Amino acid sequence: MPDANVRIPAETRDRLAEVAAAEHLSLRAYLARLADTLLTPAERAERAEQARLKLQAWNGYDPDTDATARLDDELDRRLTQAGDR
Repeated sequence: MPDANVRIPAETRDRLAEVAAAEHLSLRAYLARLADTLLTPAERAERAEQARLKLQAWNGYDPDTDATARLDDELDRRLTQAGDR
């Protein structure tokens, strides 16, 4: 596999190298493993849709856009409230 050069700030490189070393990995191996664990936006959307379909089959869960917006607003409110403590 050919190598690639990625330009990042030195502080970021050093932090990643420190994390990699703590896990007994080279920076190259750590970044490869990290990339294998991340999902693309399309993969995340597909998993979310699969989860929604499973919930719908299991318990009829199928919120509309308004219900989703209300739940998102409530979650934001609670996270803000928790952060103020």
